[in-house]
Amino acid sequence: MPVKNAIVKGTTLAAHKQLSYESPLAAWLLSDGWEVLIPAIDHGKKTDLVIADDTRYYRIQVKSLESAAENVRVENRWKGAKIDYVVYFSRTADWGYITPAFEEDTKPLNAPDHLRFHLHPKNFLKAFARI
Repeated sequence: MPVKNAIVKGTTLAAHKQLSYESPLAAWLLSDGWEVLIPAIDHGKKTDLVIADDTRYYRIQVKSLESAAENVRVENRWKGAKIDYVVYFSRTADWGYITPAFEEDTKPLNAPDHLRFHLHPKNFLKAFARI
């Protein structure tokens, strides 16, 4: 059995955890027929994924939360960047939310215009089709 001997810094581990949500999201969107582009770097533009069909491109920011509470307030971390949607994943529960990028500094995660999905590709794609 493989043994991990590396000591990973907290900031590095946090980046690894965040990336671990971007990959399944990209796979789910690819399985639905979207073209998925992954920027080499997202500093400044705040774009984790770009998806496209034949005529339009959408910029997506992916966030994960260390909370099982759906009424938490989430922070706008993309001010000044053109983002179309933010997809939130709970690290401690089996759900997520799809939100249009909002202008406010904070907003309740479970706001009426945010779409909840169960952590499964079929459920995510059903919710994503409603935006």
